[in-house]
Amino acid sequence: MKKIFLYILAGSLCFSACKKDDTIDSYVEPEDVTTQNTYDDQAIKKFMDENYLDAQGNIKAFSSTDTADDNEKKLSELSPVTLPSGTIYIIRNGAQPSPTDAKDIGSTDILKVMMKATTYLAINTDGKSLFTAATDFMNTINGTGIPAVDPKFYYISDVKDKEDPLIKNATTDAAKKPSYYMIEGFSEALQKFKAFNDFPSETPYNLQGVIIVPSRAAFARDPYFPYNYPGYGQVISLRNKTFVFNFQVYSRATRP
Repeated sequence: MKKIFLYILAGSLCFSACKKDDTIDSYVEPEDVTTQNTYDDQAIKKFMDENYLDAQGNIKAFSSTDTADDNEKKLSELSPVTLPSGTIYIIRNGAQPSPTDAKDIGSTDILKVMMKATTYLAINTDGKSLFTAATDFMNTINGTGIPAVDPKFYYISDVKDKEDPLIKNATTDAAKKPSYYMIEGFSEALQKFKAFNDFPSETPYNLQGVIIVPSRAAFARDPYFPYNYPGYGQVISLRNKTFVFNFQVYSRATRP
């Protein structure tokens, strides 16, 4: 896979400021990428044991002092499915469109999604793997509250005479390829869900589930220089990062 270059449609996407919850000064990148993959898998397991879904489907960490969440089920208890790529998805019960309202999601569809996406770096400390360096990647839920339309990390067209402007105007060979932009693990897993039938943008969200993409199914160690995302004011690196997506697909449309 190639490094993502996230495209934003005006008024559709909202990115919150880049914020690191933890420092990674002690992180040393393993020479063997399989070691990083192991860190990712172990940290994902820990994450799923320490978090649950609230009444609207938001991922929440269990509290060590508040008993209100004692009866909530861990993410790991919500029938997670692991794909061959290592990507994990969880379909939330009671939050899916009705059979008469549900629409299949195609690999090239134009999507409208309400979403919070966070990146993490899996590190190993004293023989235990955990996530650190939590960084908002996309957050329409706590941002504008307006669903994102046609995110390029799901699909971007390179079809002749129908190229997306990002590909058509690219100045490097790498940036002319869809794999430079798309998160393959996310695209693969999202097609396991159904879209609502033209859910109005202003309708309160009820998140459908979770997709967790380990770094090997995202950007791994692609050598490309990280993009300066609009609104961040600084360059961030997605090297070795795992992505956690919490979302609802408001609608889908066939791409012209």
